[in-house]
Amino acid sequence: MSDDLRQRVVTAVVLLVALIALTLLTTPVAFAAVVGVIIMLAAWEWGAFAQFDGVVPRLFYTLSVFMVLVGVAALSGFWSGADSFTLFRVILILCFGVLWWCIAACLLVGYPENSACWNHKFTISLMGLLALVPTWTGLVALKVILPSGYLVLGVVIAVAAVDVGAYFAGRYLGSRPLAPSVSPKKTWEGVWGGFATCCTVSALLVWAAQRGLLELSPAQILVLLLSCITTTPFAVVGDLVESMLKRNSHLKDSGSILPGHGGVLDRVDGLLAVAPISVLILLLALDWAR
Repeated sequence: MSDDLRQRVVTAVVLLVALIALTLLTTPVAFAAVVGVIIMLAAWEWGAFAQFDGVVPRLFYTLSVFMVLVGVAALSGFWSGADSFTLFRVILILCFGVLWWCIAACLLVGYPENSACWNHKFTISLMGLLALVPTWTGLVALKVILPSGYLVLGVVIAVAAVDVGAYFAGRYLGSRPLAPSVSPKKTWEGVWGGFATCCTVSALLVWAAQRGLLELSPAQILVLLLSCITTTPFAVVGDLVESMLKRNSHLKDSGSILPGHGGVLDRVDGLLAVAPISVLILLLALDWAR
C-alpha cells in the first residue's frame, strides 16, 4: 500500500469513527451544532471557489452562511423537537437544494465554455448557499425525527458506498473518461462500480432497518431500494461540480485540513448533492411528510 493510500485510509477510519459517535451519541441540538461547524468550514473553503481576496471577505461569507443556518433553524422550529418543527419549510428548502443540483448538472455539460455565465463572486457564493444550507437542513431534520441517528447514518453510508465503489472500480477497471474537461481521472467504470456498491449497501441497510428499526411495507421497501437510482448520479454530480469549481479557481484541493483527502469539501462533496434528494425520499417514503 502506498503512503498516500495509507494516509487516506487512516484519515477515513478516523472520520468514520467520529461520524458514528456524532450521529448516534449526541442529542439533536448537539448534532446540529457540530454539523453546523462542519458547514462553516466548508463555507470557508467555498470562499476560495468564489475567489475572495483576503481573510475578511471569506470570514464575512462564512458568517453569512452561519446566519442563514440560524434563520433556517428558527423558521423550521428545530430547537423545539420533532413534535413542533415545520416539515413544509424543511421540504421547501430541500426542494431548492435538489433544483440547484439539477442546474449544476447542466452546468457540467457545457463547461468550460459556459463558465463566463456563472464565474462571478456573487453567483458562486449563491451556489455555496444552495449547496450547504439544504444539506444541513436535511441531516438535522432526520436527526430530529429519529434521534437515534440511524437515518442520518444510512444516508452517509450510502454516499460513502458510492465513493468507495467508484474509487476502486475507477482505479483498477477505469478506461472510459466520464468528464475529461472537469475531472480527467473520473471514468464510467467508476460510476457503475459506485452504483453497484451503493445498491448492495442500500439493500443491507433496508434489511437491517426492517429487522430492528422500522416496520416497512413492501412499497416503502421498494422506494428505499430504488433510491440508489438517485443517490449515485447525485453523488457523482456533487463530486464533479466541486472539481469544476476547483479547476475554475485553479485549486488542487479545497483545503488541507484532512490528510490524504484535502479539505472538508473534498470529503463531503457527494453528500452535499445527495442529502436533499435522499432526505426528501425518506420523508415521503416513511410517511413523515404527511
